[in-house]
Amino acid sequence: MGTSQSREGQELSDTESEYQSEEEEEEIHYDAVERQETPQATSSSKKNLDEIDSRLKSLKLKYPSKSQTTLNPVKLYLHIGGDSPNAKWILSDKLTSFKFIKTNGPDDSGSDHDEKEGDGNSFWVLKVGSKVKARVSTEMQLKMFGDQRRVDFVNNGVWALKFSSDEEYRAFVSLFQDCLFENVHGLNASEENKLKIYSKDFIGWLKPEIADDSMWEDAVEEKEEEPVRVNQDLLEEFEEASNGGVQSLSLGALDNSFLVNDLGVQVFRNYNKGIHGKGICVKFDSNRSGGSSLEQSTPKKAMLMRAETNMMLMSPLKEGKPHSTGIKQLDIETGKIVTEWKFAKDGTDITMRDITNDTKGSQLDPSESTFLGLDNNRLCQWDMRDRGGIVQNIFNGGDSPVLNWNQGHQFSRGTNFQCFASTGDGSIVVGSLDGKIRLYSKTSMRQAKTAFPGLGSPITHVDVTYDGKWVLGTTDTYLILICTLFTDKDGKTKNGFGGRMGNKIPAPRLLKLTPLDSHLAGANNKFHGGHFSWVTENGKQERHLVVTVGKFSVIWDFQRVKNSAHDCYRNQHGLKSCYCYKIVLKDESIVESRFMHENYAVSDSPEAPLVVATPDESQLYQPFWQTITGLKLNVNVYFSSVCAVHFCNFQFNSLHFSASSS
Repeated sequence: MGTSQSREGQELSDTESEYQSEEEEEEIHYDAVERQETPQATSSSKKNLDEIDSRLKSLKLKYPSKSQTTLNPVKLYLHIGGDSPNAKWILSDKLTSFKFIKTNGPDDSGSDHDEKEGDGNSFWVLKVGSKVKARVSTEMQLKMFGDQRRVDFVNNGVWALKFSSDEEYRAFVSLFQDCLFENVHGLNASEENKLKIYSKDFIGWLKPEIADDSMWEDAVEEKEEEPVRVNQDLLEEFEEASNGGVQSLSLGALDNSFLVNDLGVQVFRNYNKGIHGKGICVKFDSNRSGGSSLEQSTPKKAMLMRAETNMMLMSPLKEGKPHSTGIKQLDIETGKIVTEWKFAKDGTDITMRDITNDTKGSQLDPSESTFLGLDNNRLCQWDMRDRGGIVQNIFNGGDSPVLNWNQGHQFSRGTNFQCFASTGDGSIVVGSLDGKIRLYSKTSMRQAKTAFPGLGSPITHVDVTYDGKWVLGTTDTYLILICTLFTDKDGKTKNGFGGRMGNKIPAPRLLKLTPLDSHLAGANNKFHGGHFSWVTENGKQERHLVVTVGKFSVIWDFQRVKNSAHDCYRNQHGLKSCYCYKIVLKDESIVESRFMHENYAVSDSPEAPLVVATPDESQLYQPFWQTITGLKLNVNVYFSSVCAVHFCNFQFNSLHFSASSS
């Protein structure tokens, strides 16, 4: 699988030309009938016509009247064959109709659009003939082809609708977006309600055509480097065996990286071709004398600290829930859990759902003693030193020491925080259940400097560039890329972490899978863990973005996404969506995909290796791409025992990203 699968667009146009030929034949037939009726009737011809008319009446033929004309006519296509060489579009229904109906459930026939007001329990459904009935949502992965008067979407298969005129196409898109707004926000899609959701400051998110995109336009266009070796392999894959199911991946910028699984922490050596096992596994054994009151389940979160010599491990209090009452501190050099810390504030135990480093590069600081914590309604900084500035004693018995609440805020109302990340200077971005993304300065956690409205989908993961200029939010069905730059009243360019952005806020861009790729990604095809490539130095720019979707690691070229003149953005309606990506395909659902630190980018490649972790089941991985742009791949294959880590070196500067498939 190569670049994004928009082959369905090409196949549809080819197939459609055949049906256009049939239409032309029909038009010729109708013209012939009309021409037969136009000559003046002579006595002999009139007699013949009377005989023909009599015979036709005896057949009792029915002719459609204008009142019987199909309402909202469309052609319906179905994609078959998946990603096989024989994949193609077939015409499922040459003439059918669509309508948006409001229903209370799968068995409710509902009523047509504009005939039934929202009641809080009902939702809009797209119905196409008798073959398609889909709830209007982002899960449909609707993709628009304005130049073809066509939309593609997913609903137990991949479908396409072809409209006969631009007006009908635009009417459908408008109705779809209104129904989506109502399904997401529970409000009718009136201008008043749209302003209520987005406010005047973010009107550009609602109407991208009037948004200030100057910051996107001013994004520095880096010069593409020429490939040093033309015949070099574009992709190399390696595998490393791991024991136990993978829970999380902690990449180091120095010598080692770490994989947390059911049995313990495995140590890997960092190389410029990936990470390779050292044969060292730190087993989980928290049975210290005196016992432990903290969770004994497998850690789901790991964070490196103190020049990557220590690791903080956080286990959930209950299975299936992210909240934890404390963390364990692992000394990597000795392989021992040296202490177990409790979360508490004002003498009361509290929980955290996530932890992260103070800054994007602070894990490299050997004296680091603080880190950030997040819970549903809490944002804070924890300190492993006591209030006098002395590191607390680590002991083998008694109660666990309590972390010092250094600074932060406990919000009274439901913020429903889900995830967070820090910039190079310690500013913080937080994603919420309602889809909002908040920016906090490094000096205050009490009030967000900027709060971006949600598009309706919960933010499950968030990342930010080292310089804080770009934020990447992950939802179940797409990535949202936000530019935080703005020009203040003095004409200076700032970012939204340091001041309020006012009403000149650029519209975000969405990164999506095509409907076909979304369908092929597998049953568990939710987006998770979207990341920028990793830099920890001012003046360095992240080059790529990666997210995991089912069996896919999906990679976008950052510069291409920022380019407003990019082909993907032509003939689109609404927020610009980029479908131009690269896919790394595995045989099973992927746990995590991350780029290594830029230190491990080889001299003739602009990007460090990509590490992909999968819960493998003793299988042999075959080469997943035979050729890319005509060059053969060199794939080293190993057997894996229980789970695997894969390393992919990409020669991106040699690889052409485009919206057309390979």
